[in-house]
Amino acid sequence: MTRQRISSGSTFEARIGYSRAVVADPWVFVSGTTGFDYAAMTISSNVVEQAEQCMQNIEAALTQAGARWADVMKIEVEVTALKAPA
Repeated sequence: MTRQRISSGSTFEARIGYSRAVVADPWVFVSGTTGFDYAAMTISSNVVEQAEQCMQNIEAALTQAGARWADVMKIEVEVTALKAPA
């Protein structure tokens, strides 16, 4: 099985040793995606903006892999700190 690694250019990928996505035909696995804006090297303090950026990061990985949102079969989300509004 041929595997293709997809990189976002994040310094974390090289330092920690992971890829934004891996293509293992016919599958594309995207993982470890956050709302970090790699173009600006920042992350918003606004959770909605973080979620939107996260989706843009995932879409960029899918595009690099030759896939699109319509190809996505499963999404898992982990929320590590959820607070109720005051």
